Amino acid sequence: MRSEALANPFNAFPRPASHAAGTSSRMRGAWLGAGATCLVARAGDDAIAMPAGLDTTAVNRARHDIAGLDSVWLFGYGSLIYKVDFPYIERRPAAIHGWSRRLWQGSHDHRGTPEHPGRVATLIADRDATCVGMAYRVAPSTFEQLDHREKNGYLRFATEMDFADGARAEGLVYVAAEDNEAWSGPASERDIARQVAASTGPSGPNRDYVLLLADALRDLDTEDEHIFAIESHLRALIAAN
Repeated sequence: MRSEALANPFNAFPRPASHAAGTSSRMRGAWLGAGATCLVARAGDDAIAMPAGLDTTAVNRARHDIAGLDSVWLFGYGSLIYKVDFPYIERRPAAIHGWSRRLWQGSHDHRGTPEHPGRVATLIADRDATCVGMAYRVAPSTFEQLDHREKNGYLRFATEMDFADGARAEGLVYVAAEDNEAWSGPASERDIARQVAASTGPSGPNRDYVLLLADALRDLDTEDEHIFAIESHLRALIAAN
């Protein structure tokens, strides 16, 4: 039975008139803007490029000043939708605009190895797109655990997110940009499925990541042509073996 919290349709999320982000007194640090060139660290008016290595834990802990906040919203669009191994205060379906989900990030530490990396989700700039996921309101201290989980090339960015009831909140999202050392990059959905089928890591087979993500997106009543196409190819490969 689908829970009420997951029953929000894709088209219930309103698109704001403008989704350009900027610094505010509440959330200072690196912002996710509306375009590929936004992947920079912002502090006041200064913008500094932040290429990511294979372990971004220390970098992420210096990117935002959240220590004085009671709670922070986290937007999840990949395994954070369905694998919730961290404490949270509440969760709500949410969406961010101007970004698409793609399995273009390599996984060396969860769903693959350095020698045979898997494929996991990141976000790419896509002006007319809406990415639906799950938002969690968490204590600032929870990011110690999350930074470790997302350390393989992901950087924290602040973003605005929209809820189905029209409310909006500032929060954080982890994004792996193309300059990080674990980047796998674009490929056909068929080729990605082949790589996924052959990859496994400490967190389990890469195929489980994709199949669970596809199921979670259906629970959110949202469409994702990229993920569902990879899932289709992957199921055909599994059936053939």
